[in-house]
Amino acid sequence: MVQRVRILAALILTYMLFGILLNSVGTVILQAIATMGQSKVDAALLEAFKDLPIAVTSFVVASFLPRLGYRRAMMLGTGAVALTCALVPIFPTFGTIKVLFAVTGIAFALVKVSVYSTIGLIAQDSARHASILNLIEGMFMVGVLSGYWLFGAFIDPLDPEGLDWVDVYWLLGAISAGIVLLLAITPLDESGAVRPASRPAEDFYAMLLLVARPLVMVYVISAFLYVLVEQAIGSWLPTFNREVLHLPAVMSIQAASIFAASLAIGRLGASAILTRIGWYPLVNACLVGVAVLMILILPLAEGLRPDPEMGWTNAPAAALVLPLIGLFLAPIYPAINSAMLSALPKPDHAAMTGLLVVFSALGGTTGSFVTGHMFAALGGQAAFYLSLAPLSLLLLALAIFRRIDGRIRA
Repeated sequence: MVQRVRILAALILTYMLFGILLNSVGTVILQAIATMGQSKVDAALLEAFKDLPIAVTSFVVASFLPRLGYRRAMMLGTGAVALTCALVPIFPTFGTIKVLFAVTGIAFALVKVSVYSTIGLIAQDSARHASILNLIEGMFMVGVLSGYWLFGAFIDPLDPEGLDWVDVYWLLGAISAGIVLLLAITPLDESGAVRPASRPAEDFYAMLLLVARPLVMVYVISAFLYVLVEQAIGSWLPTFNREVLHLPAVMSIQAASIFAASLAIGRLGASAILTRIGWYPLVNACLVGVAVLMILILPLAEGLRPDPEMGWTNAPAAALVLPLIGLFLAPIYPAINSAMLSALPKPDHAAMTGLLVVFSALGGTTGSFVTGHMFAALGGQAAFYLSLAPLSLLLLALAIFRRIDGRIRA
């Protein structure tokens, strides 16, 4: 029991670190525009520098990770991030930021496959699997939440165009190094993860064959659509706050942290709820809730004007209410992931997670890229309204997923 708690703590801290780094892209987009002279279209490419390496790395190495070892893979990825973080304050350019996100993407591919697969090793049943996965993803969002405030603390409100904010990477590099040490001293029995009497080429081929299954195909499409919506909102919410709601730069970032807090609360709450009710009715209710809130809240952002005295006491209602859609978005991703992984034998978890990470990364890149272009062409409100389209497709995809899964289990 003590060893399992220790393993879970190591997984949580590792995942929280990458929550800070990966979801800082919205803050970095805002700061790159303000302090490095980047356009919205150029800044939107940061999502691709993060997500495409995630996709490529996951596709290439996911099936081999059981042989490397999940713990070693997490140490390797986190150590690479520690070294790259140190480069940013030394060479504070947009090019270095791109390198950081690329390395972080590669590292996260190793970490996510390892974390998800390790959950399969320590969870006793499907209900416990769903609960742990929501706990892990909930703490990931706690990392995202802390990241907004962490970055905000390094931005000088008296010098909004200064580069002092890059000093945050000294701290993040030190945290990364500390997590590598924790992983090094945390034992993990991975004997159940490797497919017996198989060769690496066979493992890779088995991963490719997974996509041919109708259930898996619908599942990865669902993951793609969900991440498209979440990243479209999360990556551009600080800029929405700044340019549509006219909040000060630091407050724009801090207000966006409400979205991360909502996701964290929603996932931690779902961790308890999913041990009592099925994932499908919960996810459907959440999708409808997201759509209703967006339709009701986005009109509140119309007709706002800059206010030099803007503060928390007189902030527009949309700045405080819009991020609450995270409460409804939160349970969707972990719930569908757990439903898929619980239906597979443990040796398939790494390969399946690799496919999940590939399509999630592609969804994140697509969401941020399209939203950035729509933001520049049509404005922030129109860009956010467009997220209702993939939400509708996700509702349909999950209905198909549920039907196929029911036939298989019957």
